[in-house]
Amino acid sequence: MLREIADELKQGRKLALVHGNADPDALGCAYAISRCFPNVTVYPPGGIDRISKVISDKLDFALATQVLNLDEFDKIVVLDTSSPDQLSPLKELPPNCIVIDHHARTERWGAHRYYCDDSKRSCAEIVYQMLKESGTPFGRDVGLALLAGMLTDSGHFKYANPALLCTFGEIMKAKSIEMDEVLDLTDVESEISERISQLKGAQRLRFERLGEHLIVTSHGSAFESSVCKALLAVGADVAFVGSQRGEEFRISARARGDVVRTGLHLGKMLGEVGGETSNDGGGHGGAAGIVGIGDVEAMLNICMSRTLDFLRKQRKG
Repeated sequence: MLREIADELKQGRKLALVHGNADPDALGCAYAISRCFPNVTVYPPGGIDRISKVISDKLDFALATQVLNLDEFDKIVVLDTSSPDQLSPLKELPPNCIVIDHHARTERWGAHRYYCDDSKRSCAEIVYQMLKESGTPFGRDVGLALLAGMLTDSGHFKYANPALLCTFGEIMKAKSIEMDEVLDLTDVESEISERISQLKGAQRLRFERLGEHLIVTSHGSAFESSVCKALLAVGADVAFVGSQRGEEFRISARARGDVVRTGLHLGKMLGEVGGETSNDGGGHGGAAGIVGIGDVEAMLNICMSRTLDFLRKQRKG
């Protein structure tokens, strides 16, 4: 199927879409598609995150700021996006889009052509596989962008598996890329506002202990994923950090690798919670999120309860 997708991307005018607040994995995939196939416009409807902005500047990668008419494109490819809701504020996609993803599988894409390999730690691995299988040549800059996506989506290899490491090394060798070049591309110093959010997240946390496990929830107004990582660094095994903006909420979740290996899959859990509450959740085993309409405190309580239920079942088993 990947070879067929590559053949389709060689023809016509294409639009590449990525999820809101797009991370380096999404950006790297979009960059690769735009450089390897002709006449591609890349549009992040929900913007890109701070690290992606730095990478796009270093790669001199221009992104569209708006797309007024989707019907102007012959083909639309959606990258690294777990559900249509993550393309907000876009309301509706034309039929028969191509979706390439690596998060927990979902039925939300309906009749769209959907290639999902949730065994991959990054979507960049799938895009590289497509280029490789189709014999599509790519430059050193594309190799760097794909490596940046693999590095960041695996938590700087913290959640890497053998397949990712082999692919990473294969690209490094093929394109004569040194590790420090990839690190330099993704290196961004924390802003004072991010550090303040981390400290406020620690101030506002509450936790539950179950045996040797600590499950933490907190809330703030920004940098939810960064606060999650900080809470894991100070001792949490699972962390949920949320924010409220009017009627809308956003929650990021992170779990330590040893907890994920017991069977906890945050992406699947938040996907279930999203389905039950008419919201949108999903992600990876150790990193996931949920967004939608509702009270963030109530949603954090649900996340805490589900995690405790899982851990109790593990203890009984």
